[in-house]
Amino acid sequence: MSITFNGEETGNHQDVLREEINTNTDPLYRDEIPSVNLNNEETLERNQFPVTNNPMKINHRLVDVSTSSKGSVTVMNIMNDIEGNLGPILDYAEEPLLPLYKACASLENIIDDLSTYIKMALDETPEKPFDELTIDESAAIRLYTLEWKKPYESLYTVLNRTLKEQSREKLRPYFKYLKLLLTALVKLPCIPPLSVWRGVTKNLSTQFPPGTTVVWWGFSSCTTEMTVLENNMYLGNTGSRTLFSVEAINARTIRNHSHFVNEDEVLLLPGTQMIVQSQFSPASDLYIIHLKQVRPEQILLEPPFEGAYVYPKIQRQWYRKKRFAIPIGFLFTLIIGGIIIGSVLGTRPKIHTAASVCTHPFQAPTTYATGNNPQAAALGHFMTNNELVVAVVNSGDNALLLLSVNADGTLQNPRSYPIGYRPSSSVAADFNNDNKLDFAVSHYGDDTIRIILGNGNGIFQNSINYVAGNRPVSLVAKDFNNDNKIDLVVANYGTRTVSIMFNKGNGMFQYPVDYPIGIYPSSLVVNDFNNDNKLDLAISNYDDGNVIILFGEENGTFGIPINYPVNGSTSSTVCGDFNNDNQPDLVVTSANYNIISVLLGNKNGTFQPYINSATDKIPFSIIAGHFNNDTNLDVAVVNTYDNSTSVLLGIGNGSFQTPTTYIVGYLPVSVILGDFNDDTKLDLVVSNSGVNTISVLLGIGDGNLQAAINYTIGNMPTSMVSGYFNNDTKLDVVVTDDFDRIFHILLGNGKEIFQFPLNYTVGESPSSVVLDNFNNNNKMDAVVTNNLDDTITVLLDNENGIFHTRMDYSVGKAPCSVICDDFNNDNKRDLVVVNYGNNSISVLLNDGNGSFPILMNYMVGSWPYSVIAFDFNNDTKLDLAVVSFGSFTVSILLGQTNGTFQTPINYVVGDFPYALTTGDFNNDMKPDLAVANRGENTVSILLNNGDATFQISVNYPTGNSPYSITSADFNNDTKIDLAVANFGDNTISILLGMENGVFQTPLFYQTGSGPYFIISGDLNNDKKPDMIVTNQKSGDLNEHETVEIQSEIYLNEP
Repeated sequence: MSITFNGEETGNHQDVLREEINTNTDPLYRDEIPSVNLNNEETLERNQFPVTNNPMKINHRLVDVSTSSKGSVTVMNIMNDIEGNLGPILDYAEEPLLPLYKACASLENIIDDLSTYIKMALDETPEKPFDELTIDESAAIRLYTLEWKKPYESLYTVLNRTLKEQSREKLRPYFKYLKLLLTALVKLPCIPPLSVWRGVTKNLSTQFPPGTTVVWWGFSSCTTEMTVLENNMYLGNTGSRTLFSVEAINARTIRNHSHFVNEDEVLLLPGTQMIVQSQFSPASDLYIIHLKQVRPEQILLEPPFEGAYVYPKIQRQWYRKKRFAIPIGFLFTLIIGGIIIGSVLGTRPKIHTAASVCTHPFQAPTTYATGNNPQAAALGHFMTNNELVVAVVNSGDNALLLLSVNADGTLQNPRSYPIGYRPSSSVAADFNNDNKLDFAVSHYGDDTIRIILGNGNGIFQNSINYVAGNRPVSLVAKDFNNDNKIDLVVANYGTRTVSIMFNKGNGMFQYPVDYPIGIYPSSLVVNDFNNDNKLDLAISNYDDGNVIILFGEENGTFGIPINYPVNGSTSSTVCGDFNNDNQPDLVVTSANYNIISVLLGNKNGTFQPYINSATDKIPFSIIAGHFNNDTNLDVAVVNTYDNSTSVLLGIGNGSFQTPTTYIVGYLPVSVILGDFNDDTKLDLVVSNSGVNTISVLLGIGDGNLQAAINYTIGNMPTSMVSGYFNNDTKLDVVVTDDFDRIFHILLGNGKEIFQFPLNYTVGESPSSVVLDNFNNNNKMDAVVTNNLDDTITVLLDNENGIFHTRMDYSVGKAPCSVICDDFNNDNKRDLVVVNYGNNSISVLLNDGNGSFPILMNYMVGSWPYSVIAFDFNNDTKLDLAVVSFGSFTVSILLGQTNGTFQTPINYVVGDFPYALTTGDFNNDMKPDLAVANRGENTVSILLNNGDATFQISVNYPTGNSPYSITSADFNNDTKIDLAVANFGDNTISILLGMENGVFQTPLFYQTGSGPYFIISGDLNNDKKPDMIVTNQKSGDLNEHETVEIQSEIYLNEP
């Protein structure tokens, strides 16, 4: 058996062809290894090759193992990534694009047994690979993923080591293979900007201080799920480990072209430049380093062919030829959802008030924080018939956020509901004919449509899931078959179809009916284009650069598609009468040409040739409305690259005036309109995915905006406390910021919203905070623990929320928690500090003026983390309870009159206890303990015997990785309940207490990303305990208002 190649060089980078395999052997032996040599010199016998159908089961690329003799994790290699003056990767792009065997010919003497694995890669590659790659392109990626049989080194190992060499000349033998590999990778769609993970079995914390610029010169395999790395096959749970959390902007998922078909491997390209944002060590020998990818100022990796962009203009990969592939995961799941929200704009009456024409119809925007990666938005009356609500889909949180609109156009009361993976678009309609608005969401990540039925009070039922086509990106809701039931049409980016789902009338839908259309449909609009009283569809196809019209039939079916070309890659479409002829027209955005194309409609459903109007850079989303009250329809366009929104006022003949541009947040992706402040003027709301905010632009008139409930709080908030900080009887909140060396004060106004934060500099890596009056002047002071410089900071003389005096005190090593109380009965507020680094607590006695001259240290268990004070033995002296993370214990230190404490008594609890609280759980008038155990996802209850001894702990399940716990009577039944913040699964668990100290099965509620700290207090003066949660990963606050517990409602601010 022999393999022959066509020696001709191909002229198109998309058309690399593998020559057919000519064989004289029996077809039954088609799996036999060919006798082939890359340089056609001599053949290899079959017994020299491993069996090709025996897959390698472990993907070693996700973790760099420090013990490898030739591995990439050496100090020199690390410093090359940080400080090395390596030259850019150039010249490979000049190589011809060859079949895989020929592209690897120069590597035969470098990579052992390469021929075997080339054939294996080709054999595993289907005849029609995904993503329109050629066989050789797909096989080039697959070859990179293969694990060589020991003792040989895999291709990716040797290649990545060479990419990190100082001498770029050593890379030259790889040029032809790099040409093929990078051509394939660049043709893959980018995933949305998101955090990916990579592990190293080594402590690299000292090599990656915050602020450091890092370039990863090799191909870097990552995963979207940190739990994958925790598997013992990879990073494991013991030993020195570093987890890199990378905010990637142009990564590729290679699952469809990988040998490991069951793993969602994400690949970062060589020359990935990042800046270290922060570090965190949640456990011994485990270090988490947060990196944020940036576009380099100079070329680090040359594009593989002309027109390709390794670093896209908006942090995406671009192609400036016919195949101009805007990253699917970001653009078509992130943007298109905002385009189809026109279907709900009818929730407010049209505005025809006579007014003078204005040329600058918008004020400067006001920005509101949302959840992580807001992706699409819609507008409707979810709460009552008179209360307007903005609904935002947050891809990073997999949540739906509702923000009520006040009469002045400000937003309030966000609520969060869990939905599916990577939501891409949303639409609101009454799907079950109960006169209450419901919601439908498409999910690019799991190929589903979720129907979420509304109760009419802003509360939604559990979602009903339907399988859609591959990568659904756009939704419209209308009655397509005239049965008075709202149906759905979905654009499926991956399967190149639109699907119609007919409504059964009760909110349930039939199986979808598919219609094939063009390449990569990205946006849908609906109207009666040919005046036959039947709804038609207009679909923009991103890769074809065209618009498809499907004329509707009486029964909801559609006819043969009609194609209308436009310029460039279409990403968004809007429908309206732009030339005042009472006929629907279309306006399409072309992201790569910075234009919008207008197609004027004729009465028979045909369209005239397109007319172009210029916009700003990278127009992605568009909406139409009357912004200046002149009867001519205008458009508003979101320009992602310019971080702006452009308003193009219509002239009335299908053309537009020069755009007026308004700056919004970073990476805006979608836009909706409505009258948010009831001044009869249209306003805009823009979602900004790059900074996790939305921007509100009010039409000129009254209606200034103020801050909403949800705030972005610095870099990794870690601890929080509430108190009446500025003496206005309104509860305030203080949040520590782990890596910016500041803490934030949010002054409350008694209406569940806070004023803008005030920031104060403290020590290095503040970890916790406590508020009290330490110098007896009736003003609230603050004490902050500083984890990295072994100190506490005391801030005194607060006046109207402003501190004037700062003092620092040395304590034990790595202080992580602090409480205050009067421990020596002198009516002065003393301190107890938990020192994680040397297994101790420090007691600091107050002299009355806010100074702490007396310091006493006590040894407790291993790695203490949290402390509370209470009189556990009823002797009128305060005692201490300390949880120790490393020894799985809680230590009881009985207090004495002079502020000293007895030798601790230890009680065993669950694995890796992290936080504790107290309360009378069994109504015997004795304070009991509840301990959150991070290692086994439980809460341990220790009932008090009354003599400062405790019974053996009883455990109850919580969510994943409980980090913080608080107690209160949340359901008003006079029994103490528990609330637990679960860092690992972004939830809080509510455990309702029973009279005998037993707790019910937990109730779970969604929070933001990485809930780290939880407190309770009455924020809105309704006599019910509310909760606030800090979310460390998304850097924001969640606010939960307690209502009747049987309705299971918490107002959530992700």
